[in-house]
Amino acid sequence: MSTEQKKWKMGGDKPIRVYVDGCFDVGIFTNNNDLMHFGHANAMRQARELGDILVVGVHTDAEIARNKGPPVMNEQERYKAVRACKWADEVAEGAPYTATVELLKQLNCDFCVHGEDISVGADGKDVYETIKNSGMFRYIKRTEGVSTTELVGRMLLLTKDHLQGVNTVSNPLNAVNTKDLHRISPYTSLSHFLPTTRKIVQFSEGKSPKPNDKIVYMDGGFDVFHVGHTEALRQAKELGDFLIVGVHDDAVVNEQKGSNFPIMNLHERVLSVLSCRYVDEVVIGAPFNVTKEMIEGLHINTVVHGDDPVISRDGLDPYKVPKELGIYKEIKHTEGLTTTDIIRRIIDNRIQFEARNKKKEQKEVTFIQNN
Repeated sequence: MSTEQKKWKMGGDKPIRVYVDGCFDVGIFTNNNDLMHFGHANAMRQARELGDILVVGVHTDAEIARNKGPPVMNEQERYKAVRACKWADEVAEGAPYTATVELLKQLNCDFCVHGEDISVGADGKDVYETIKNSGMFRYIKRTEGVSTTELVGRMLLLTKDHLQGVNTVSNPLNAVNTKDLHRISPYTSLSHFLPTTRKIVQFSEGKSPKPNDKIVYMDGGFDVFHVGHTEALRQAKELGDFLIVGVHDDAVVNEQKGSNFPIMNLHERVLSVLSCRYVDEVVIGAPFNVTKEMIEGLHINTVVHGDDPVISRDGLDPYKVPKELGIYKEIKHTEGLTTTDIIRRIIDNRIQFEARNKKKEQKEVTFIQNN
C-alpha cells in the first residue's frame, strides 16, 4: 500500500469523498444560509473530518434567487471565496439547489453531509429528501452561535450589543425590540456565540514556522469576512512562506470605523480568518501599531497592507517602524469588495433581504408543522 493510500480513512483502498453544498454568500463558509459566520465554517470542518476529500457544491445566482431570494455576492465571487476555504478540496460550480443521488454519483461522492437544520426548496420540500431515502446522507452537529438573522439585525438596526469593550448605547435604533429578530423556526433563531479554547484549537492547525521560513504579517479588522479579504490574504501569503494575521479587537475597529462596526465581534472574526487556507497563525486582538518588539518577537520578515489609505491613530502611522526597516509592502486592493461595500449591498436591498428571511422562515415552519 502506498503512502498516499495509507492516509485514507477507515483503512480503505480509495479516498472517501464527501459532498456538501450551499450558497456560500458574503464569505466562504455559508452552507445554505445567507451570511457567513463561524458556524458554517465549523460545518465545513466537520464534513471534511468524515472523509478524505471534501467536494463543495456552490449554487448559481439563478438557483438561489428562485429558492431563497437574490444573493449578496455574485456566483463568480462565491466560487473564488469557496476555493479559499482550507477544508474545501474541490468546488462543483453551478450545483443544483436540490441535490440528487445522480449528482453524488457523477461527482464520485460516497455521501452528502448537512447540519441538523432543514433546508427547504421552492417547492416546500426537504432538498435532501431523496438522498436521505437512499442512505447516502450524514448529519453533522449544528453549531450553536450567531445566526444569519442576527447578523442582518446588526447591520440594519445598528446594534452594538455584540461588541466587547465598546459602549452599547450607540443609536436610537437600538431601542427597536430585538425580540423581532427571533423567528418561530429554530433554524433561523437568535443565538449567541460563547468562545472556548477548544473551538480555537479546532479551527487552528497549530503549525509553527520552519527555521528558514520567510514570515509575513498582515493585520486588520477582517469584518464580515468575504472574498475581498481572502484575495488580500492570498497576495500576502505569496510574499513569503508563513502568514501571521493580526486581528484587531472590537474597540480598535469601532474607533476607526465608527457606527456599530465591527459587525462581527473579535472571536467571530478570528475563527473566520483561521478558516482561510492562506493563514498559518492569528494574533488575537493585535496591537494597532506594528512595533519593533512585535517584529522581533514574531520574527517577521515582511509587513503587508493594502494599497488603500492607511488610517492613523493619534496622528501616528501604524506602519512607521516596518517602513523604516524597509520591510513594508503593499498589495493590490480588490475593487468593490470592502466590508462597507458588502453592507451597502445588503442595505440597498433591505426590503428584498427581509422578505427573503420571512419566506425562508415560513417554509421551515410549514415543513415542521407537516412533518
